[in-house]
Amino acid sequence: MNYKIVFSDIDGTLLNSNHRMSENTENAIKNLKRQGIPFVIVTARGPSGVYPIFRRYNFVAPIICYSGALILGEDGEIIFSKGISKSTVSSLIRVITEEGWDCTWNVYTMDDWIVNDKSDERVIKEENIVEVQSTKGSVDDIPNGMEIGKFLCMCNPDEIDEIEAVLKKKYPSLSIVKSSDILLEVMEKGVNKGIAVEMFCEKLNINKIDAVAFGDHYNDIEMLKTVGAPFLMENAPEDMKADFNITSSNDEEGVFQALKKIGLLD
Repeated sequence: MNYKIVFSDIDGTLLNSNHRMSENTENAIKNLKRQGIPFVIVTARGPSGVYPIFRRYNFVAPIICYSGALILGEDGEIIFSKGISKSTVSSLIRVITEEGWDCTWNVYTMDDWIVNDKSDERVIKEENIVEVQSTKGSVDDIPNGMEIGKFLCMCNPDEIDEIEAVLKKKYPSLSIVKSSDILLEVMEKGVNKGIAVEMFCEKLNINKIDAVAFGDHYNDIEMLKTVGAPFLMENAPEDMKADFNITSSNDEEGVFQALKKIGLLD
């Protein structure tokens, strides 16, 4: 089949457990570019968490950030943005505080990452992974009118299912999904990776059936269901594996192996 575009998640997919890309995967991305096949990053990260990857591996690509809330072209142009209101974020923080969960919150705008506890070990770990420093602050620090792309809960893994269930019940107008065993992503209703991928394909006049996508967790499901060639990483949750093609794990160059298998590497 003549595939025309490739979409890939970052963490647990494009990067290995050391948060690095293998040489074969790096070369595969550059190979696609030489062929004129767009390679698009699709991630729950914000732009600032993607740019260090571009610098390290010397390439640039369009980015679908915040699991679909923000789409940037290769030149950084904003193609689409749909954020959460400050009042909704304030309400979420109030519920988390009142419930007393072991959960630290994070608010992301285009350029800023605001946290309530910069000393929390989960925040420190995330800073090291994405190579970006957070800022301690509050929602009031965000200027009126600025888009809030994502609200993130870093949860105790033993509580995350309860937190997800309660927030989904209290906020049916929001898109709430787990992206790891401790991360709960909260976006505006109607925001997910699948809708963003379809939107991007339409912009380039590419049929989504001619698209390839790679993911490893629940927030990738809509994206994988949208494209013609979905690949789930071997390191994904077991209950996802019956629905998609399985490629090797992120520690075994799963993206590279799948691209090679379907004939996209010359």
